[in-house]
Amino acid sequence: PIVGDVKEVLLDLIAALKESGEKTDPQALADWWAQVDAWRATDCLKYDRTNTEVIKPQAVLEKLWELTKDEETYITSDVGQHQMVACRYAKFNETKSNITSGGLGTMGFGLPAAVGAKVAQPNKEVVAVLGDGGFQMTIQELGTIMQSDIPVKILVLNNNFLGMVRQWQQLFFDRRYSFTEMKNPNFVAIANGYNIKGKKVTERKDLNEALKEMYESKEAYLLEVVVENEENVFPMITTGASVSEILLE
Repeated sequence: PIVGDVKEVLLDLIAALKESGEKTDPQALADWWAQVDAWRATDCLKYDRTNTEVIKPQAVLEKLWELTKDEETYITSDVGQHQMVACRYAKFNETKSNITSGGLGTMGFGLPAAVGAKVAQPNKEVVAVLGDGGFQMTIQELGTIMQSDIPVKILVLNNNFLGMVRQWQQLFFDRRYSFTEMKNPNFVAIANGYNIKGKKVTERKDLNEALKEMYESKEAYLLEVVVENEENVFPMITTGASVSEILLE
């Protein structure tokens, strides 16, 4: 074994390789890059972009990213399908700008995290990307936003389901949906009750302008987007499976 600090050991190994005069096998290297290119050619984030009858959650995040990519914007997310979508379709340029609880599963995290981020970085834009389920875990934080006049942007992707659990029930339990269907309140009316501006979008043609209006608002703003209720998020690995068994669609 080689025992030592990784950085120092690697520098010594590089020096030793140079001194040895050993050369990389060009064919072996070419074969390896061919394999890498084959992996890269797989579009693991594809979704149906041709369907304009419904709003795809992936399309919402892609458009949000177009609006935010030229500015240092913090995006927080809750737990569920929207979290997966936010982390995959928003291409974060700045370190620590993707604020999520990861795999901890803390539903309700997204909204208070956005409040904290905005208080810490008042000159940066902060967008909370939430699901309809997780939002209602800490919806009372709208009171904190109103009382402290915190201009965060709240983007609720409403599919009327606890989407991540529903996805598993659909794919592995023959759509025997158990306690995942949601009958939601009027989110915009609730926001208005806290003196927070809001809008609801149900058609794809209205999405771009609504996102722009939300993002450019100088005050707190809630935008509810009704997305396809049985859209699934891929890739995913099922319980007990290996990475080589990943599901792409």
